[in-house]
Parts: sequence; C-alpha cells; structure tokens
Amino acid sequence: MKFKSLASFLLPAIGLFVVSIPALAHHGFAGRYDEEHPYTVQGVVLDFEFVNPHSSITFEVKDKSGAVQRWHAELGGANALRRADGWERETLKPGDKITVIGPRNKDGSFDMNLSHESKITMTDTGKDIHNSFKSAQGQ
Repeated sequence: MKFKSLASFLLPAIGLFVVSIPALAHHGFAGRYDEEHPYTVQGVVLDFEFVNPHSSITFEVKDKSGAVQRWHAELGGANALRRADGWERETLKPGDKITVIGPRNKDGSFDMNLSHESKITMTDTGKDIHNSFKSAQGQ
C-alpha cells in the first residue's frame, strides 16, 4: 500500500523534472553569456529573422586585420520586439550597417544574446532601434 502511494507521488514528480530540463537548458543565459563585460561590434546585416520565440540577426564583421567574421545575435521574440521597440519584419534589411552592444558568448564564438541588456544602433544614422540597458529605462 505504501509503495503505491509513494509511486503515485514520485512518478509525476520525476516526469515534471524531466520535462523541465530543456527549459532550464534553453534559458541558461548567465552560464553562456558574459553580462559583466558588454561587447561592442559593428557589422553589416546579412539576415534578420523576425519570429517567435526568438528573433535573430546574422551579420558580417571585419576584424582589425580585415578578416570577415559571421556573427549571430539572438533577440527576444517578434511580439516582444514589436511592443518594446516598434519593430517590424522590415526593421533590419540585408546591407544595413549596425552597431551592437551586448553580452557575447563566453566561449569567444561570434555569438551574442540581445534578449537582455543590449543596444542596437543604425550605424549610418546613429538612431538607436533597441536599447534595453537598465540605465536607459528611466529616460
């Protein structure tokens, strides 16, 4: 009898734990990105995916030696970008020059996560199209 009641509690608990593991891994932001040292990079947009649950920008950057690097930046979802910054599918187009400030992947890869504190500026005009730094929230 005790075994049945223990099993009826443990099986659902284990099931919930197993189901939640991907969510924890998916949102493991602090473990992958260096929030303490925002990184600044300037490049040219290759592709912009305005989708849920996460939008993304692929852009090319030339390093100091002139070598071209392909960067990837993940943002919040399309709905969140639309509400917070007024973004649309056409906000970024291939060829647009952008300056991005935000957390870079700790492993040194050309990967950023802009769903937390970050800023995107249109390089040619100086217009900020996204600024989620806490210091900007009161402005």
